[in-house]
Amino acid sequence: MKYLMKSGDLAVDLAAAFDASPNPYVLLTPDLRIAGANQAYLDVTSSTRDAIVGRPLFAAFDSGPGEEAPENVRQVKASLEKARDGRKRDHLALVRFSIPRAAPHGEPVMEERFWSATHTPILDASGEVVWLLQHTTDITELELLRNRMATPETASSTSALDAMIGGNVLERARIVQEDNLRLASERNRLVDMFMQAPGFVAVLAGPDHVFQFYNEAYRRLIGHRDVEGRPVAEALPEVEGQGYIDMLDSVFETGEPVQGKASLVRFQREPGAEPDSAYVDFIYQPIRDADGRIVGVFVQGHDVTDVVMAAERQKLMIDELNHRVKNTLATVQSIAIQTARSHLDPRTFAEGFQARLLALSHTHDLLTRSHWEGADLGDILQHETAAHGVHRVTLNGPPIALEPAAALSFGMIFHELATNAAKYGALSAPDGRVLVDWTVANQAGRTLHLTWREVGGPPVRPPEGRGFGSRLIERNVRHDLAGEVKLDYASDGFSADFSIPLDRGTLS
Repeated sequence: MKYLMKSGDLAVDLAAAFDASPNPYVLLTPDLRIAGANQAYLDVTSSTRDAIVGRPLFAAFDSGPGEEAPENVRQVKASLEKARDGRKRDHLALVRFSIPRAAPHGEPVMEERFWSATHTPILDASGEVVWLLQHTTDITELELLRNRMATPETASSTSALDAMIGGNVLERARIVQEDNLRLASERNRLVDMFMQAPGFVAVLAGPDHVFQFYNEAYRRLIGHRDVEGRPVAEALPEVEGQGYIDMLDSVFETGEPVQGKASLVRFQREPGAEPDSAYVDFIYQPIRDADGRIVGVFVQGHDVTDVVMAAERQKLMIDELNHRVKNTLATVQSIAIQTARSHLDPRTFAEGFQARLLALSHTHDLLTRSHWEGADLGDILQHETAAHGVHRVTLNGPPIALEPAAALSFGMIFHELATNAAKYGALSAPDGRVLVDWTVANQAGRTLHLTWREVGGPPVRPPEGRGFGSRLIERNVRHDLAGEVKLDYASDGFSADFSIPLDRGTLS
């Protein structure tokens, strides 16, 4: 392709001028493949366009498996990458490369030469690097002159002044290159530090906030997406409307930093998935150029989702504990009042009150074992009837997980039923037994059906009035469990039929 520049009536063929230059030039793609070269470059490298175009620049210097590239290759590669990534021209003051030279007889020989190189990025209209131009100058004579200057004989010769001038030029070139290498080394260390930092870091360029750099912590935060070179609104479309792009705009326009604490942000970490919530501490700070103009925004922060969620769990636990303590105190107060009404004698009051507190304590023990996540219906029944002999109480039903509030209510109910059976019912006779069966129906929501049936006990007579036990059972079923209970005092044995909804949020 030819690029023409008109000056008056004279059209200058830039491609021909490029090819006619006595200095070697090579044009590279951003991934460092040769896209073109002028004749001087072909002459210096003893190559042809057909042989090198499309090949990696360093193909001729490839190392074997497990070997490092030569130092001169690393130097040139680092300078090219610096020019490409920084979008600025980079100079390599001195690098040694051997080139083939024709020999009078036989195969060409490699001749050691010294070069100075300039690497220039060529940008498109959007500011992206599309080409890299390498311009090299052969400075072998200056380097050899400097080396001769190092010997006493040369220093005292008549050409010492010329050698000194050449030596000073080369020394300055060496200093410049050493400074460049030191700066590159420091930059690499800083990059490594940012990449390994536990907090997230990102560098955004321009008013569109284009990602120039971000570390591994930032990649984890956004779901390991590749966002380099893309504006925030394009790379993370789900953050639009969450206020963060507005904050970036504010920092870029005003130069005032913006800070957030435990700020909620939602990222779509998987393609097609619903966005996940994260909480972050962050600060946006302006990046200024040498003239003080704002050219970007520096993003730094920490993902504090675990901390926020732990604090929320702790608050819920404290609220739940307060609720449980109040409920427990209310239950104890109710037990005390109702027991006092049924036992005028202090001694019998103490016995009844203590027994009911122990029943409450037993259920608390079951809940403590599960860290108050709940208890199984069968475990509660077994716990409250074990004192009367496991062979005298038959339990038959599927596992049913109860949440803490429901577990406490059932614990009190089964304690009252077992106590009544031991005093007046089947468990008061040597051959009496208790049969407990339960099932779950799935009609218009899950419903627990449980039957407590006593057999083999003394004849049953209906009570003359409602005692504390029956009042406690009915209150717990209707008020706490939103269910129904039917108490039947048949002469051949007492029974109780329960119907409890399982989908109220207190049962599972």
